[in-house]
Amino acid sequence: MAARYQERVALLNTVLSSQKIDIAKLRELCFEGIPDKYGFRSLCWKILLNYLPSDKSKWKAILEKERGMYQKYIEEIIVQQSSNSLRNHEVQEDHPLNLDPDSSWQTFFKDNKVLLQIDRDVRRLCPDISFFQRPTEFPASYVGESNTPCETLRKRVEQAILEESEIGMSRQGVQNLRKKRSEIYEFLSEGQEAHWEVVERMLFIYAKLNPGVGYVQGMNEIIGPLYNVFASDSDKKWQEHAEADSFFCFTHLMGEIKDNFLKTLDDSACGIGHDMSQLIELLKRSDSELAEDLEKKHIKPQFFAFRWITLLLSQEFNLPDVIRLWDSLFADPDRFDFLIQVCCAMLILMREQLLDSDFSWTMKYLQNFPGDEYHIAIVINKAVELRKSLSLTSTPPTGKNQSNRGLSLKKRLTLF
Repeated sequence: MAARYQERVALLNTVLSSQKIDIAKLRELCFEGIPDKYGFRSLCWKILLNYLPSDKSKWKAILEKERGMYQKYIEEIIVQQSSNSLRNHEVQEDHPLNLDPDSSWQTFFKDNKVLLQIDRDVRRLCPDISFFQRPTEFPASYVGESNTPCETLRKRVEQAILEESEIGMSRQGVQNLRKKRSEIYEFLSEGQEAHWEVVERMLFIYAKLNPGVGYVQGMNEIIGPLYNVFASDSDKKWQEHAEADSFFCFTHLMGEIKDNFLKTLDDSACGIGHDMSQLIELLKRSDSELAEDLEKKHIKPQFFAFRWITLLLSQEFNLPDVIRLWDSLFADPDRFDFLIQVCCAMLILMREQLLDSDFSWTMKYLQNFPGDEYHIAIVINKAVELRKSLSLTSTPPTGKNQSNRGLSLKKRLTLF
């Protein structure tokens, strides 16, 4: 195993050292799992998610452009809108009770509603690890040529929520003092930002730039692993720009999977409903007995597969396993197909427990996949076996490659 690992490290070094990267070879190597050391994963994900092209001579210009653009987003969406809000209200003689949809106050209230939802989600991001609660070494303290101070969105959230201490009465008649929300953050020193706050800022900017999609609960589970990988890069220069790089990789990825977050497309050929149907069809072909059993118990895919597919299985495994799974998912040209195959593999691995259980226990198993019992390599290998045994390469794809979104993915892959 050690020899194989070193061989893959050497092969990746060779591929990534070329001025023109062989994308097919890179995908093949990454599909087996990207070595944790040497910053390989951070760089490979940027390439696989179409943030960086195969021609390395273009990297410097692209990175300077994209990172500079992200700094402008922070300045225009967060810094300037916060500092100019009162001035705009005075000029327009605006007021909080103005019901005009174009009112600055109405925009402010709508933004706050989105921000509060993001805040609730990102603060509980990956609670099993301490990474997101720790302060980042590269907070967005100052932005723009004018070196304008950038306050954290945390302060805006605190101002939007009642902070006064309240005297409450317990059911036993004991008085108690409810703590202020701001005390949650007392471990952060002045000028520090926790990693979850960086994620909060990225999601808020994304929501502002994409009003047609906005922010939907669960997006934090997609951007979280991306940012964790980039912010943990062994190269400090890459770490410094983890926020901007994560934002654009997330934007690229959302360009491929955002249909799953749009309720209006649930029953369309490119929505989550189509994917869940394809999963059940694949299960019928792979294990008809299990598929029939789930149907008899009235177990619908909406009960479990909705979360599996929409969140790229980020909630079914611990973070290291999610990251390993995403190596294969991002590396596979038909990753939407492969995602369905992984989900089907999970069902088949649980078949004995599912067949022996009633409705309630079956639901428990499906909504709490025993990731600790099945090493992620076992799940991936089972998915690969399914693909080979069913000869899916010679049959119509199970996923969305026939939809507009799938076609756009194929088109993007040809850009390499």
